[in-house]
Amino acid sequence: MKMAQETPSAINNTKEAFLYTAFELSNTKWKLAFSDGNKFRLVSIESGDLPRLQIELENAKKRFKLDEDIRVVSCYEAGRDGFWLHRYSASIEVDRRKRRAKTDRIDASKLLRMLMRYNGGEKKLWAIVRVPSVEDEDARHIGRELDVLKRERTSKRNRIKGLLIQQGLRVNNPSNKKFLQELTSFRTWDGREVSTDLKARIEMEYKRLRLVEDQIGILEKEKKERLKEPNTESLRKVNQLLLLRGIGSVSSWNFVMEFFGWREFSNRKEVGALAGLTPTPYDSGGSVHEQGISKAGNKRIRALSVEIAWAWLRFQPNSKLSHWYMKKFGHGGKRLRRIGIVALARQLLIALWRYLENGVVPEGACIKPIA
Repeated sequence: MKMAQETPSAINNTKEAFLYTAFELSNTKWKLAFSDGNKFRLVSIESGDLPRLQIELENAKKRFKLDEDIRVVSCYEAGRDGFWLHRYSASIEVDRRKRRAKTDRIDASKLLRMLMRYNGGEKKLWAIVRVPSVEDEDARHIGRELDVLKRERTSKRNRIKGLLIQQGLRVNNPSNKKFLQELTSFRTWDGREVSTDLKARIEMEYKRLRLVEDQIGILEKEKKERLKEPNTESLRKVNQLLLLRGIGSVSSWNFVMEFFGWREFSNRKEVGALAGLTPTPYDSGGSVHEQGISKAGNKRIRALSVEIAWAWLRFQPNSKLSHWYMKKFGHGGKRLRRIGIVALARQLLIALWRYLENGVVPEGACIKPIA
């Protein structure tokens, strides 16, 4: 006698439901990819059309028969669009073949699959960009605008110097407020005055230069005023960095506003990685060599760290970090010292992080006396 075999009931091992959303952004169109984990839906909308985006989100919920209050998990490539889209609702896994098909539809679908894998527990699939608050992001603009203005100042100074050197005339500082008076007394190599049209061009360049100088002065004054009454944690960190000899107002401001002010580091490896100062070894088969630093992080901080590392050797010669550098790299050639200064920059960046987070002064470092 055969016994009827009962069909085993399915075990409910379903995880929490999500609506996955991936954005492929461009200037004119946004490609949106939606999924509930099984089915996919791809739509296009006009770039920046947030009302239409909300409609498509609701349509996706209805299409997949999801609850109205379903949790939405979204992502897009970190890039030009910044963080605003994240606040409203972080690149693509690249096929290493020489040629590959690339369309917005493929990219959006690929990004969506990666999002589902990450949310399912594959946490090393990509790096998540930490999004600053609106206030933290806003605080970066003074430092960045100063960088732009200083580059513009250098460009205009060099242009004036270049125009004059063609006539055999050399000036040290075209930003001098008495420069136009001095211009009338200049004589070319053959004793003639500067020609009328050339003088007019130089005067126009000088007026633009003075405008840039005035704007720099306004921003520098604004920074000083804010540091006199530090009402945020970031401003207090700037003042804390200023206590270390060898770190000035520009570097302390940029270190905090770009790096230490709002980012959350768990360990020293994360600090070095975000600055792009981590080594990238190549070890495959019988080939083993170093490829240099990754250069994958914040380029402003990377350049600033190397610059401050040189200043640290000069102003903090008795610190443990300076002794370490001199012992290991100080007696080598130029190339070895340049390699060493990058290593010192990484070590110094980590030491500054510990100093700001835990108040641990770098060993042997000098603190400026408080006025």
